[in-house]
Amino acid sequence: MGHIVTVQEVVTAFADWIEPTDAELDAIEQEMPVIEADIDLLDAHIATLDRTPTEMDERRLRRARRRALAARVELTNLSLPFSGVGA
Repeated sequence: MGHIVTVQEVVTAFADWIEPTDAELDAIEQEMPVIEADIDLLDAHIATLDRTPTEMDERRLRRARRRALAARVELTNLSLPFSGVGA
């Protein structure tokens, strides 16, 4: 009969000293609009998995896609330094 042994790394993977840094938390907070928009888009897709999408479903999908794209564009614009015209 084999013995079941715990792996120390797995047991201590959630130790107090393995917390996200302030920089990581700030990055997550900055990305939250994109994450929330992606969740809305996923919800819209899930709602139409088992049926033919209605006109209302198609509108919801379009709005969710536009919101997700706008959130990504905004995040990209925030993270890129402005180099001026003609750069």
